[in-house]
Parts: sequence; C-alpha cells; structure tokens
Amino acid sequence: MKRFYIFIALFCFAVSAKAQFGVGGGGPTTTGRISGTVVDSLTKKPMDYTTVGLYRSGGKSPITGVLTDEKGNFKLDNVKPGNYKLVISFIGYPSKTVEPVTTTASKPDNKLGQIFIAPSAKSLKEVSVVGQAPLIENKIDKIVYNAEKDLTAAGGNATDVLQKVPMVAVDINGNVSVRGDQNVRVLINGKPSGATSASLSDVLKTIPADQIKSIEVVTSPSAKYDAEGSGGIINIITKQKNVSGISGSVSGGVGTRQNNGNVNLNYNKNRFSLGINAGGNLTWPQTSLTTFDQVLKDADGNPTIHNFNNSSSRIKRHGAIGSVTLGYEFNAFNSINSTFRLNDGGFNIDGSGINNIDNFISPIQYTSTTGSHNHFGGFDWNLDYTHKFKKEGHELTVSGQWSHSDITTDFSNLFSAVNPSQTGGNNGKNNEYTFQADYTLPISKLLKLEAGGKTIQRRINSNYDIFNIDTLDNKEVRDSLNSNLYDYNQNVYAGYTVLTFSLPKSWSILAGGRVENTRIKGDPQNPFQDVNSGIYQNLQPFSASYTTFIPSLTLQKQFGNQTLKLSYSKRIQRPSLQFLNPFINRSNVQNQTVGNPNLSPEISQTIELGYNTFIKSSVLNFSVYYKRTSNLIEGIASPLTEVIRGDTIQGTRTTYSNVGNNKSFGASFFGSVNPIKALTIRASINGFTYSPTPEGVFADNSSATGTYFQYSAFASASYQFKGNFVAELFGFNNSSRRTIQGTNPAFGIYAFGVKKQFLDKKLSIGFNTVQPFARDKHFDQNINSRAFSQTSSTAFPFRSFGITFSYSFGKLNFSNPNQQKKGINNDDQKQGDQNGGQGAPTGGR
Repeated sequence: MKRFYIFIALFCFAVSAKAQFGVGGGGPTTTGRISGTVVDSLTKKPMDYTTVGLYRSGGKSPITGVLTDEKGNFKLDNVKPGNYKLVISFIGYPSKTVEPVTTTASKPDNKLGQIFIAPSAKSLKEVSVVGQAPLIENKIDKIVYNAEKDLTAAGGNATDVLQKVPMVAVDINGNVSVRGDQNVRVLINGKPSGATSASLSDVLKTIPADQIKSIEVVTSPSAKYDAEGSGGIINIITKQKNVSGISGSVSGGVGTRQNNGNVNLNYNKNRFSLGINAGGNLTWPQTSLTTFDQVLKDADGNPTIHNFNNSSSRIKRHGAIGSVTLGYEFNAFNSINSTFRLNDGGFNIDGSGINNIDNFISPIQYTSTTGSHNHFGGFDWNLDYTHKFKKEGHELTVSGQWSHSDITTDFSNLFSAVNPSQTGGNNGKNNEYTFQADYTLPISKLLKLEAGGKTIQRRINSNYDIFNIDTLDNKEVRDSLNSNLYDYNQNVYAGYTVLTFSLPKSWSILAGGRVENTRIKGDPQNPFQDVNSGIYQNLQPFSASYTTFIPSLTLQKQFGNQTLKLSYSKRIQRPSLQFLNPFINRSNVQNQTVGNPNLSPEISQTIELGYNTFIKSSVLNFSVYYKRTSNLIEGIASPLTEVIRGDTIQGTRTTYSNVGNNKSFGASFFGSVNPIKALTIRASINGFTYSPTPEGVFADNSSATGTYFQYSAFASASYQFKGNFVAELFGFNNSSRRTIQGTNPAFGIYAFGVKKQFLDKKLSIGFNTVQPFARDKHFDQNINSRAFSQTSSTAFPFRSFGITFSYSFGKLNFSNPNQQKKGINNDDQKQGDQNGGQGAPTGGR
C-alpha cells in the first residue's frame, strides 16, 4: 500500500503542475469546439448530412470538417484558438460562408446557434462518396495492420489476428515473434499490461478480434523506447473512436472451436471523453494427442535408457477483458487521461497417458492421470498529465502506471509407478510500478529535441506448495524438496535523448541515445526441505547490476511516393523470472527444467535497409537486414540420473544459459495490389538465417553448428461482390525454428470467410471456416546431442466453422483525432514462452 500512496502523490504532483505552469506559458493548441445547427431557410427544417468545413480566415484549404446529424447539429472538436470561417455545402444548395468565427484560449468553445441556408433553383441527384482505409499501411517508423478491415478475423481472438500481420509469427503455443525473434514486447493502446507480462499467450486468447482496430509493428525502435525487446514492439490498438456524441457496437461469434462477444461504448462531449469496452470468449473442449520418445546414450553413443509414452490432454479456455478510459482537457494547455483495464481468464486441462521405461534389462510400464485448474487476472491503471507550451509541439508529459496480476494453479499428477503422485498449487503475484516524464521541444523547423527519464519497479513473488500422496494410506505429505518460496525484484532506471533533423531535399535523420541501469535481486527459500535427506538445494540470495548504452540512428530519403530508409539499432533482452528462477521443475521427472540466476542479458545490434513505394492503390515494401546477438539465451538439455525416494530417475534437465552468439541475415517483403477494382491480393514473406556459434561446454551439447534458413509467409485475397457481399481466403506458414540442440515445430493454417452487410453497413452477418479439410494439425519437435536424442509429436484439433455478426449504433460527428498522448510504454523483458511475469514454474507444477 505504501507504493500505492506514493503513486497517488506523484499523480497529484503532476496535476498541481497545472497551477505552476498556468496559462501564461503559451498560446493555443487543439482544445476548443465550434458547434451550431444548419436549417433550411424555406422549410425551417434541420438539414442532416450537410458538410461543414472549417477554414482559417483567408485560407483556401479546409482544416477539418464534419457532417450534420439527423437534427442538423454539428460539432467541430479539437479546434485551436484563433480566427476561422465556416463553409457549409449540400447538394442542390449554394455554399454559404460564415465569417468570422473566433475562439480563444480562455473561451475555447463557440456556439453559433442556427445557420440558415437557401436551396438553389436547380437540384442535383444524390451522390455517394465511399472511402476505405487500406488493410496494410507503411509509416515512417512502423507497419500498421488495420484489423477492423479483416473479414476472416471476425469471431476469433488476438492470436488469430496476429497470425496475419506482416513480419509477425505465432506458434502453436501462442508465442509471438517478429522476424523469427520471440523477444517482442506486446502493448495495448501504447501501454504495457501486467497480464501480458505474466502470461502473454493466454491473455491474447482472451481479447476478441472484434475489439481490435489495428496492430502496429515497430521493428527498429528509436532510443526513446525502452531498450528491451530485440525483436521489436507490437502495439494492439482497440476500437476507441474520436467522435462527438454517443456511439457503440456489439459483435460476436458462435463456432465449433470458440465463441466470443464484444461491446464497445463511446461518449464525447466538449473536452470530456469516455470509452468503455468489454469482451470475452469461451472455447469448446479440445483434445490433443502427443507421443514422446527419449533415448539416453553412453559415451560411445550406445542407447542405455528408452523413455516412451503416449498421452492425451483435454483443454478448455475462458477469458474476459474490459477497460474504461476517461479524458479531459482543462483548457488549451493542460489535459489529463486515465485508463483502468481489467482482465480475467483461465483454462482447465485433463490428461492421461501410458508411459514406458526400457533400460534394456527390465522394462516398466505405468499409467498417469493429470489435471490442472489455471486462473489469471489483474488490472492496469495509468494516469497521464500533459502540459503544452506556446510553441506548436512543445510539451511535457508526466505519466504513472500500476500493473498488478495474480496467477494461481491447482494441479494433481497421479502415477501408478515410478513418478510419485503429487497434488498442490502455485500462487504468483506480479506488481509493477512505473513513473516517467517525456519532454518535446521543436527547436526550429529543421530540428526537434525529445528527452525523458523513466523508472520501472517490479516486485514478483511465487509460492509453491506441493504434496506427495502416500501410497500406503493415501494421505498427502508435504513435498519438502519441491515446495518453495521465491521473491524477485527488478529496478530499471533510464534516460534518453533523441534529435530529429529535417534536411533539404526530403532528407531526414533520427539520432538518439539511451542509458539504462538494471538492478535485480532474488531470494529463493525452501523452509521445508530436510538437509539430512541427502537431496536438497542449498540456494543463496543473489543480486546483479549492469548499465547499458543504447544508440539509435535512422537516415531517410523520400522520392515522391517512394521512401528509402537506413537504420541502426541496439537492443538488450533481460532474462525474466522464468529464466532466473533456480528451483528445479520436476513436474515431469524425465524432462525437468531449471533457471539460472547468473544469466546475462542478450545484446543485439541490427542494421536495416528498407524501401517502400505506393503505386496507385498498391503498396510494396522491401527490406534487408543483418542482426548480431551476443549472450544468446537458450535452454540446454543434459542427461540426468537422480534418485528420489528410492526411485532412480533417468531423463534430461534443461537449464537456461548464455550459450554463445548468433549472426542472422534476413530479407522481408510485403505488398498489397489491386489487379482489378473489386479484387485485393496481399502477401508477405520474411526469410532469415540462424547461424549460432556455441561457446565453451555448450559446443559439446549442440547439434546445430551450421547456417539454417527459416521463414514465415502469408497470403490472402478478398473480393467485393455487388450488394455489399464480401469473400476472403487466406493462409500462412511458418517454418520450424532452430535452436543449437534441435528444432521447434512448424506451423501453418488456411481459412475462408464470407460476409453480407445490411442497413447501410451497420449490420453484418458472416461465416468463417478454418482448416475445413483436416481436423488436426501436427506439431513435431526434436532435440539432439551426443548424449541423448528426444522427439515429440502433437496432433491438435484446428478445424472449425463459425457464424459471426456485428452491429454498430449511434449518430456521430467525426473530427481529426488528437495527437496520441505519450504515456507508459514498458516494452521490455525476454519472455521466452512468455510466461515469465508470474511465479515461474518450479518443482511439482
């Protein structure tokens, strides 16, 4: 609670800055409103769908414009104080100019009342003008995927949408990567979520696709971004409209694989805005089948132990996510914004298996029954205060955020032999406190300065309470070896400076530097273990501190509709709790895992050359890049022989380690073309090499020492038929991913969807199908070294059929959106399987 009060005090300090800065610090920015009612001078009836354009006095180009509603009312929001004129036009009426129209910083709103216009002697037929944003946009610093234009995404979740974004890949477990790198930070509306840091793959499955407006991909972040995340940043933008009035939408889907729904409400009046969003999904139970084969070898390469099993697991998921956003502009100089986001979800797993152990003398067979109940939930609360100065673009933003998440797991593992039967649970808590300040100063038309500071304070703890079931009297006895407590703190302190140069002949330079200091402290405890048993872990508290300098440089040249960009960036990837937790996870005694508190962060440096062009309605983008990663973090499996309570366990134990370096050359392409007006074809492909150089003892444990080519590819086609009927086909494929010991599964699917729109496109009903001709997808993995070989294959059901719907309501006046406010952006921490923010797995999960 102490940190909570500190957080509130910091926010109050930010608000009090309004009084200190006052309005004497400068002139107008986007804050005011001009409103009125357009009326026919003859009939005295209000005129709906009339165009109202706003011009500067004496100006010839409109600044913004709106359409009147059914009562003839219009509102022009976000108007800077100044002198303007209104030009009102409608088919069959001569344009009317209203001038002067004045707003000031002290009185930013101007209510004009009724404005009468007279019809002309001649009347024209009605003309409809329809515009549509492209599905994919390429901007200076990012790729934007407009998911709301994606027909086949309806009825799915955020994972389904991410699978279709250029340069992004999602594997069977929901792990997200950009250009083959899983060190990616996922943000929601430009801000991190404690839920995603705890269990990203699970949280993404709780976000309905109907809730997503667009997805931004930043591959070469500048120094103003957190240094963490070598793969880049993915920002999920939800549907929050910048409008005046009340609006909303209801959407959902029912299918054979999952069901979901979403409700969105927006209210804007004067300088106050309110947005409410809620959604969730529920999957039907899905059963997968897995075969596992492990062979241990002696020094001569001869097999000594053969572990083999067949298992099945049945999983059912549910999730819900909601948010409330409030914003208010006090005047032309001060504004405040706050968002509270709540998430809740979970999944239940029931499984069974037949296990075999063959030591080539006396083979053993036993059965297993497993079950787990997993729940995660939490909230994110952020507050942003912005003060704008006299000069356009000169501003200071102070932000704070508190993210909290809870993850609980209750499980039971029952075995007929060898592996002791267990029950128990894990309770993990993650609290993250962030405070930052960002300052922007346009020094001149040719030079802009950005600078800021930031601190992130993470407090994570995990409590594992494990019990063995006594085979004699069927009583639960505490497992003193695997029950444990673990506290982990991480503090990050950072400062940055970025300069933007706008040079003659359409040249621009973005140069910056960032310094980050990281301090970590871990305290593993096992108060239950018996040191006289002969099997225990003598773990000690650990701490570390390191400082990293992160430069960035981008050089860009524009040739009309063509852009050429050369960039250099340096990123670090801190190991998260999962990688540092020193407790051994013995939930599968033949395939154990353990963290390493001595890990160093990965450091990657990337050079990229990109080219982008627009040809009529087509967009083409090409890039080539080179990335070098040092202190590469991977899990290394080694043979293991262990005696636990009289049973000799022989299998493998995977330890996370800095295994060496990796050099990667890559190239990517994406494009969107319209061979005919009704047909749109989109495609993207990213290919890159994996060429590791294992160092020291890891060279002996590796099987991958050459150069390997990997890729991800996506293609889709949509056709607009007459009568508001649309059809779309898409598919993607990701090659298998290499490690120094083997490969992770390849992944690819295809889908088809149709949609019919009604009521001026306010209502739509559609049909989607995924993998209609094959029930299962097969995922194969293999790991090899001189001492063992291990393979697994999982058949997971993917075929699905579903019906989707959406309905939008409300009569709105659209205006130019406010400049996106700066705020908290914690794009950091190596996520691995992206389950690192919780109390990471240890013994007896």
